[in-house]
Amino acid sequence: MEVSFKNYLISDDRFKINREIALDFLSKSYWAKNRAPERILKSIETSHCYGVYCEDNQIGFARVITDEATFYYICDVFVLEEYRGQGIGKKLIETIVHSERYEWMTGLLGTADAHGLYEQYGFEKDPERYMRRAPQSRMK
Repeated sequence: MEVSFKNYLISDDRFKINREIALDFLSKSYWAKNRAPERILKSIETSHCYGVYCEDNQIGFARVITDEATFYYICDVFVLEEYRGQGIGKKLIETIVHSERYEWMTGLLGTADAHGLYEQYGFEKDPERYMRRAPQSRMK
C-alpha cells in the first residue's frame, strides 16, 4: 500500500523501512529510550510498519500490532522534527485508521502528548476500561 501526500510517500513496504533511522529516533524518544536496540529491531520485524519518505529518505514511522481480526495497537509513531507542522503525522494516522485492513477493528494507542492528534481520528481517552501491565524484571 502506498499513499502520496504533498511531496511525501507513505508506504507499508517493510523492505523500505530504514531500521537505523527508526532505531536512532526511538532510542531517544521518551517512550522507547529504555528499550534495548535489539528489542526495537525485533519489534519492527514482527509488526506491520509504515514509513514516510521524502524522495528516498525516511522521515516518519509508525508501527501497528494486530491480531488481524479484531484489534490493532498503533505505536512508535514519529515524524522527524524538521518535517513536523506539515500534516505528515495526521496523514500517517489517517492512512492507518482508514485502511481496509484496520477499519473494522478496535484501535488502541498510548500517548503522553498527542491526544489532540489522535482524537481527530476517533480515539478517545478511556482510563477506566483498559488496564496495563508493565514488564517485570527477570528474577535471578
